[in-house]
Amino acid sequence: MTLELPSPIAAYVAANARLDVDGMLAPFAAEAVLRDNGAVLRGPAEIRSFFEEAVVGAKAIFTPDTVRHEDGQVVVEGPGHGDFKGSPIRFTYRFTLEDDAIKALEITA
Repeated sequence: MTLELPSPIAAYVAANARLDVDGMLAPFAAEAVLRDNGAVLRGPAEIRSFFEEAVVGAKAIFTPDTVRHEDGQVVVEGPGHGDFKGSPIRFTYRFTLEDDAIKALEITA
């Protein structure tokens, strides 16, 4: 099954599958905010550090299997697997898009 993901989200997911930090960061707006596990990361430098440590460092790959639109966001769910406790874990990614870029992303398990 192929999900119909908006292009910035599809680019992020594809880059994540390759553990490509530059590719994961590319679809984010310059002023983007990422929320994960209580942490709030703002802008490319903080988001890059998160991707390098939490994603590539743990070889964490998110494999979406559902997508829906809810309250102006694109909500994508699926398992994440990698070298982290409890793997695989089912995650919910809530994307806010603006001007064909990711303006905000909230990750919850």
